[in-house]
Amino acid sequence: MSKPRMVYFEQEDILHLTIAKGPESQSVELSPNITVELNEKRELIGIEILDASAFLRDTIAESVQAKLLGAPPAQSV
Repeated sequence: MSKPRMVYFEQEDILHLTIAKGPESQSVELSPNITVELNEKRELIGIEILDASAFLRDTIAESVQAKLLGAPPAQSV
């Protein structure tokens, strides 16, 4: 497996994570802003996050708030 790579497209506010090299065979939308890319064996090779700055801000804020309140963080998809 190759080293994961992250690329941020600032103008589009898209974060793309490459998990493994190889051609994409299929993509699956996990939520309106998150799509995973799969190879022909249905193995995860990439993740694309639209509106990445808001997603990361909200996810981090939820985690910090949960930590401060002593509650487990909400599971984001």
